Amino acid sequence: MATAYKPKNILITGAAGFIASHVCNRLIRNYPEYKIVVLDKLDYCSNLKNLHPSKSSSNFKFIKGDIGSADLVNFILLTESIDTIMHFAAQTHVDNSFGNSFAFTENNIYGTHVLLEACKVTGQIKRFIHISTDEVYGETDEDAVVGNHEASQLLPTNPYSATKAGAEMLVMAYGRSYGLPVITTRGNNVYGPNQFPEKMIPKFILLAMKGKPLPIHGDGSNVRSYLYCEDVAEAFEVILHKGEVGHVYNIGTKKERRVVDVAKEICQLFSLNPDTQIKFVKNRPFNDQRYFLDDQKLKNLGWSERTSWEEGLRKTMDWYVKNPEWWGDVSGALLPHPKILMVPGIERKFDGTDTGAPAFSLSASDSRESHMVVPPRKKNPSTQKPSLKFLIYGKTGWIGGLLGKICEKQGIPYEYGRGRLQERSQLLADIQSVKPTHVFNAAGVTGRPNVDWCESHKPETIRTNVVGTLTLADVCRDHNLLMINYATGCIFEYDAAHPSRSGIGFKEEDTPNFTGSFYSKTKAMVEELLKEYDNVCTLRVRMPISSDLSNPRNFITKISRYDKVVDIPNSMTILDELLPISVEMAKRNLRGLWNFTNPGVVSHNEILEMYKKYIDPSFKWTNFTLEEQAKVIVAPRSNNEMDASKLKKEFPELLPIKESLIKYVFEPNKKAFSG
Repeated sequence: MATAYKPKNILITGAAGFIASHVCNRLIRNYPEYKIVVLDKLDYCSNLKNLHPSKSSSNFKFIKGDIGSADLVNFILLTESIDTIMHFAAQTHVDNSFGNSFAFTENNIYGTHVLLEACKVTGQIKRFIHISTDEVYGETDEDAVVGNHEASQLLPTNPYSATKAGAEMLVMAYGRSYGLPVITTRGNNVYGPNQFPEKMIPKFILLAMKGKPLPIHGDGSNVRSYLYCEDVAEAFEVILHKGEVGHVYNIGTKKERRVVDVAKEICQLFSLNPDTQIKFVKNRPFNDQRYFLDDQKLKNLGWSERTSWEEGLRKTMDWYVKNPEWWGDVSGALLPHPKILMVPGIERKFDGTDTGAPAFSLSASDSRESHMVVPPRKKNPSTQKPSLKFLIYGKTGWIGGLLGKICEKQGIPYEYGRGRLQERSQLLADIQSVKPTHVFNAAGVTGRPNVDWCESHKPETIRTNVVGTLTLADVCRDHNLLMINYATGCIFEYDAAHPSRSGIGFKEEDTPNFTGSFYSKTKAMVEELLKEYDNVCTLRVRMPISSDLSNPRNFITKISRYDKVVDIPNSMTILDELLPISVEMAKRNLRGLWNFTNPGVVSHNEILEMYKKYIDPSFKWTNFTLEEQAKVIVAPRSNNEMDASKLKKEFPELLPIKESLIKYVFEPNKKAFSG
């Protein structure tokens, strides 16, 4: 195959899902010189077993994470030198979109927007292939003999297709406004092995295997075009190499079938009587009668459908017969109108086992449920009002996501705020809806990928760090709510009264003296103003560290990947130990200003010595001076020691920084790495 475009490092989003897994496996198989990075949050319809053919390949890498996490996406693009994105990740089941349309907006539109913005900021993407759907065209006239072509009007008829059309508009806008090299595809229905059985063909096959009725929406006269998965994977291979930037490509087939006829053919494959096996059920709120595409443009690139309907259906049936437990318990998906199919927190491993909600650990993935409530364990929860309920802002951030995990572990009901911090009306709506007992503010701008970003985005930084935080504090005060506010200790620097390695730390009442970065300026400003609010508990976090050494925000992860590091003692926050303490502080209704660090200091070299001792005996690093560091960063960095005696007095069990590092970070990872 002639290759007009030859990628080097490809990011495929959603590749643990159905179509993208076939594309990923095909590219790994055919192009060993390409590096393939997969980003997937492992939603209910994803399965790592779909990527079994690729997992042992040296050019394959899997990252569990959400495309809605801007920090994570930026980090991946930069550290993996991504030059090509194939964006498959999306919520796709129409039935679900009628019952939970906001999740489709969040995943399909917001997630796409995050990816596009990351491409704009990094400026290194040479191809952005956006995977859309034929449903954006709306239904085709029953008597039409020519299908929708790529320039046809978009007329979506359900929430799913509307969000895909919205995402397309963003893709087109970024192509025109910022010159991003975008390509969009719109495809017919796809079927084949590995597909989650909420879709019609695998659902009917599994039901037929069990001798159960096949539910058909309405009268079954709706017409669909079906393409076998391997043919579609080949189509994406062609578009990747030969597709023209700025163009749209339909991936379609002229072979159409009524839904009822598909059900009859599946019955025949299993020697079942269609007259008794097919059950007509209530139709969807709106069910497009027909989708019909003109795919000549793609054929002009050299692609053509290879697999006949009969061959593809037989292959699909054989696969499901051999792998009936591939997806585990899918009884919810086999209902005529499935809505919620899996319990949040279920993760699928490479060995195919399912694990329930894990014990508390600090993970690289964000908790993205917008309405996740864990009920208290009481005999009669319906008649007893819970004593605690948390409203958390910052669900896409590191600390915000971890707070949700702590709440789940402790059985504390919680919800993530939907409103923007600077929009008072939205915050009021959140509080009236959730009715919390406490509010946690873990939202804020720290920079993408670091605080240097704030230097060139000062209005955005002020809007979130100052205006947003003050607005939330004010709304909470009006409703007699305690607000736990995660702030920063990066507002001090060593001085004559607090020299380095002296053991003299800055106390809560000391005046901030570091103004080297605009980020620190905004945090010091809002901290001073928050002193006027007696309903706020401000926690000064510094250089946060967790046991998750894969998280790009983790201080240890950062310095272990730097070419050179300075060696300066600093106070730091071990999140595994201190975040649960912050929840306890809320329970105790503590207020005021707190240095939220472990007692004592630890230097960069001391941390890396521990890293070498516990994790990687061959690890090496090089030091450089502050003067040398200043040449490679935009804004200076804060270095200081915080006096944590106030926190230690309230929580005597709080460990010194070096002991906490060993207990919560290095010892657990030593076991994991040795395992």
